[in-house]
Amino acid sequence: MQNVARLPRTVLVLEALGGLMILAALLLVNHWLPAPGTLDVRTLATGLFIAGIVLMLPAAWLLMWRTAKAIAPQLFNHTDKKR
Repeated sequence: MQNVARLPRTVLVLEALGGLMILAALLLVNHWLPAPGTLDVRTLATGLFIAGIVLMLPAAWLLMWRTAKAIAPQLFNHTDKKR
C-alpha cells in the first residue's frame, strides 16, 4: 500500500507556489510589500489570494482521494487479494 501523504513533486511545487502567493497577498494588504506601479493593492491582493487557493487545490484533492481509497477500498473496487 502506498503512503497516503506522499505527493508528487509537481503537486508539492504547486502547493508551495500557492502558499507564497497567499503570503504575498498578506504582505500587500498590510503594506509590508510595495505594490508595483499604480495597481490597486486590494485588487492585486485579492487576485494573489484566489490564485494561491487555486494552486493549493490539487494537493488537497489528491490527499482526499487517496484517503478515501484507503478508508473504503470497496467503493473503488479495490479489494484485498491476500484474503
